[in-house]
Amino acid sequence: MAGTNLTTLVEFILLGFSDLPNFQGFLFGIFLMVYITILIGNGLIILVTKVSRTLHTPMYFFLGNFSFLEICYTSVTLPNMLANLWTNDRHISFLDCSIQLCFLLILGGTECLLLAVMAYDRYVAICKPLYYPLIMNHKVCVQLVVASWTTGIPVMIGQTYQVFSLPFCDSNKLNHVFCDIPPLLKLACSDTSVIELSVYVVAVLFVMIPFLWIIRSYVKIIITILKLPSNTGKHKAFSTCSSHLVVVVLFFGSATITYSRPKTNNSGGTNKILSLFYTIVTPMFNPMIYSLRNKEVIGALKQLLAK
Repeated sequence: MAGTNLTTLVEFILLGFSDLPNFQGFLFGIFLMVYITILIGNGLIILVTKVSRTLHTPMYFFLGNFSFLEICYTSVTLPNMLANLWTNDRHISFLDCSIQLCFLLILGGTECLLLAVMAYDRYVAICKPLYYPLIMNHKVCVQLVVASWTTGIPVMIGQTYQVFSLPFCDSNKLNHVFCDIPPLLKLACSDTSVIELSVYVVAVLFVMIPFLWIIRSYVKIIITILKLPSNTGKHKAFSTCSSHLVVVVLFFGSATITYSRPKTNNSGGTNKILSLFYTIVTPMFNPMIYSLRNKEVIGALKQLLAK
């Protein structure tokens, strides 16, 4: 133990779905279709929000950025998962694992903040409609997006450094589909209580606070909507918010459960399923959730496809 250092471990083995040897080809096909769906669906959202003039509003500006984020977020993990399933080579170097975790944390933190920004946008649009063009002008929108993308970078780099400063001397087999904090902490052969505490602190800053902000925004939105005299107005207001709420529940729910118990026993299978929700399921359903319930997006897509 005293002589153990980072040079004793040069790679990890991602076990992934190795316990299902007869389904490797099937899983590869499923995840490949999911990845293609994510790229096409979110790519169309980005394109249509850029091309269609009717969608040049703050809500769709944030939606376009969110779709781009989903493509980046998924691309951190899914290509490597596909390669592992296709080649059955589950080795990942120490450096590659740390880079994957760092980008996963940075983009995950960005998603939390961007979802909070989108909730604030809906709050201003519904609760303060007369001031909406003034408050959510283009400069403010750009600043909010830039802040969402950059705020977590130093924090997440520090979090990654903390995790990979641990000595891994018992095993290099990660019971997960990609490099993530909970399975990495299980492999550490030293006390991880300090790092677990830092994980909780970061989770509060980048998950809990944005989530509470979203809840606060929607409480005020619902109160305002219920005061509207017209049922048509109520339906329209609810329809513009319900899509965002579905994405919030999917992403925050699965991520919170996973990171609220970083080193629990016998939870490898559960963590795999939950991790797929916030890294794959949400990005896949994002275009469907936002477009199927939005007549403006559907109309813009039809015009784009017609051209």
